[in-house]
Amino acid sequence: MHPQKKVKIALTGGIGTGKTYISKKFFDIGIPVFYADEEAKKIYFSAAIVSFIKENFGDSLVINNEIDVIKLSEVVFSDIEKRRKLERVIHPLVMQQFEDWVAQQEVSIVMLESAIIFEAGLEHYFDKIFVVDASTEVRIERIRNRNPHLSEEEILQRINSQMSQEEKCRKADLVIWNG
Repeated sequence: MHPQKKVKIALTGGIGTGKTYISKKFFDIGIPVFYADEEAKKIYFSAAIVSFIKENFGDSLVINNEIDVIKLSEVVFSDIEKRRKLERVIHPLVMQQFEDWVAQQEVSIVMLESAIIFEAGLEHYFDKIFVVDASTEVRIERIRNRNPHLSEEEILQRINSQMSQEEKCRKADLVIWNG
């Protein structure tokens, strides 16, 4: 007997659109959610990734054998090539964890939440892609509330480092307004 095929939904949207809030609504109705950002953060604690960061981005980003994620964010959000280099290592590891997690779920629908489904070329992993959208003003305010150390310029740099919301919405199977 073959295991039941699971419908895999990606929930995506730019930084500050409220993906996590919306994902919790799906969880509340019985759809388990895999948080790609949280899983990626766990990967950053592995010895192999710490070594990779030291070798490719410099020793100054590692303190007491732990990656300084704020400094790493500054580097990768200001240099597209460095960000891509990091993503080529991290994304496959996260997606393998997702596939392992999916196999353990005893439901027919699962969801992965990630801001960068399209940017990372991960669409092929999913049956449906839902995009969460909100106005730029709302997004800036949300980002400022959770990252008070960021200037408005840094916030806009992060927003602009991702694919535009308009393009994400065009590619979506469903757009969820969260303004």
